[in-house]
Amino acid sequence: MRPIVVVPTYNERENLGELVTQIQRCAPNLDILVVDDNSPDGTGVLADELSSASAGHISVLHRPGKQGLGRAYVAGFQHVLKLNYDVILQMDADLSHSPTYLPALLEAIESNDLVLGSRYLRGVNVVNWDLKRLILSKFATKYVQIVTGMNYTDLTGGFKCWRRSALESIQLEKVYANGYLFQIETTYQAHRRHLRIGEVPIIFYDRQVGLSKIDFSIIREALLGVIRLRLGAIFSRAPQPARASVALEGSDSAPASRGPAR
Repeated sequence: MRPIVVVPTYNERENLGELVTQIQRCAPNLDILVVDDNSPDGTGVLADELSSASAGHISVLHRPGKQGLGRAYVAGFQHVLKLNYDVILQMDADLSHSPTYLPALLEAIESNDLVLGSRYLRGVNVVNWDLKRLILSKFATKYVQIVTGMNYTDLTGGFKCWRRSALESIQLEKVYANGYLFQIETTYQAHRRHLRIGEVPIIFYDRQVGLSKIDFSIIREALLGVIRLRLGAIFSRAPQPARASVALEGSDSAPASRGPAR
């Protein structure tokens, strides 16, 4: 298994070095692709420096400017799919996704096509969020569950692990979402194809350095976009199923997994 993690960045210079250090400690065989949107703070320059010192384990994809999280991920995914990787992970650059969970995601992908890192699989596992943000996140997941019929516990999170075949099947060139909706849309496309989707519990840590990229336009896109996704599924031809879903047994020492709703 040859894995790589795609990490989009915009003004994450203060976090990127520490993130790379933690990834290399927790998953030493994991390659890293940094997708930088021409960060004014010099994140792209630091990424190039880290790449030069990495003996080929870190690469950088430079984009001309900030075009949104979804576009950055699509560009990164399309880039790595041209290379010889069979497992592709995605995670935030702000240290909210702890690299300590990378081994659990990589273990779970052996029995799944997509694995979601879930903040809510075992209660509420977020650190340093205020009540307003927690309620918004839980409401968003419940809203998506109702509209789409997906029963996964965390549908807006961005800590995921894909098999190459699963990522190829969702037709990245047709993905239109950007913010939270990008995470929902890609999971929904996998769900509609009846891919094996599992979840592993994670603890989410609010960023300590830098500014959040969340704004009202991202929230609005998610609220309206979920309806668009569902209507598109109703009025379009259903994708051909890839294979039956399976579930892993969860325990305190092993990653838990849930299959999609039927």
